[in-house]
Amino acid sequence: MLQTVSDWLWWERLWLPGNVSWANLEDSEGRVYAKASQLYAAVPCALCLLLVRYLFERFLATPLANAWGIKDKVRLKAESNHILESFFCSQTRVPSQADVRALCKKTSLPEGRVHIWFRRRRNQERPGLRKRFCEASWRCVFYFFAFVYGVWALYDKPWLYNLREVWAGFPKQSMLLSQYWYYLLEMGFYLSLLLSLTFDVKRKDFKEQVIHHIATLTLLSFSWISNYIRVGTLVMALHDSADILLEGAKVLNYAKWHQTANAMFVVFTLLFMTTRLVIFPFWLIHCTWVYPVELFAPFFGYYFFNVMLCVLQILHFYWAVLISRMFYKCIFSKLEGDDRSDEDEDDSPEERNQKMNHKNGSGVRGRANGH
Repeated sequence: MLQTVSDWLWWERLWLPGNVSWANLEDSEGRVYAKASQLYAAVPCALCLLLVRYLFERFLATPLANAWGIKDKVRLKAESNHILESFFCSQTRVPSQADVRALCKKTSLPEGRVHIWFRRRRNQERPGLRKRFCEASWRCVFYFFAFVYGVWALYDKPWLYNLREVWAGFPKQSMLLSQYWYYLLEMGFYLSLLLSLTFDVKRKDFKEQVIHHIATLTLLSFSWISNYIRVGTLVMALHDSADILLEGAKVLNYAKWHQTANAMFVVFTLLFMTTRLVIFPFWLIHCTWVYPVELFAPFFGYYFFNVMLCVLQILHFYWAVLISRMFYKCIFSKLEGDDRSDEDEDDSPEERNQKMNHKNGSGVRGRANGH
């Protein structure tokens, strides 16, 4: 049975054009082709990137946050209450009005106190500003070096300037060492993002991020096995170009360099709209949709690859809407943070007074202790 599944999975008509077999892609005459077994290297690469990220955030990003005076907001902790804590962990973080009334009866607390408890408890679960700063710093640095490497690997290649060259000699295109390392680096990074989703900052587009990472890994894996490597490197470089500015704007915004952050965000918006809504669909998807059928009959892999590119394009439209909202705030009002982020909920007047008393009390104690 396993042999049958393997035979079906590696059936040549799924991956390759009709006139090509796996035997045609065996290394020979100085030509080296991509192999599916090489994809396993993405796992140790992802683990290494997680280690590098940990070291970067601890020994570079955190000291930088200290130097720039980036501090977490003061949050009032929810008072200890076993009944409310049990409901929060096992039922829901946002109780309905009926749930609140039932909890009031069980705890003998007024509705306002229950609402305040859940608001404070949710805020405790949200990551602080320093964690967001460290995460954005890591992504900004990675995207920068990945993009620089991508430009270095592509600048002298003819398919960067003439997209028809992407399919010249396909699929018998020898793999370059620079392409191997570029793929390994990008696949390891997106796999590391999947592995770190549980402890990364949760955003409103969490589900879309998961879909994006899975679609990206699927596209990279498929393009590697089917030797769509040339167009794969173009797609990666195109995406990294705008992501640098987004993460850089976040870093500057967290550091309260708001004017510089807003200027960078404006540039990012223009670049995002150009690369994701113009170049990606009208150049790259056109390249993968139109040019191949001039050389060979469509096959399953041809349709699958283009469908996955369309999935990415749908996500681009979704994020374009979010970015447009942020761009509007940046130009016409005040932009703080990221619309995708799960921000702290506003305090009630009562809680704000308690926070002010807490701060004032800390200041009095500090002065009394001679600080």
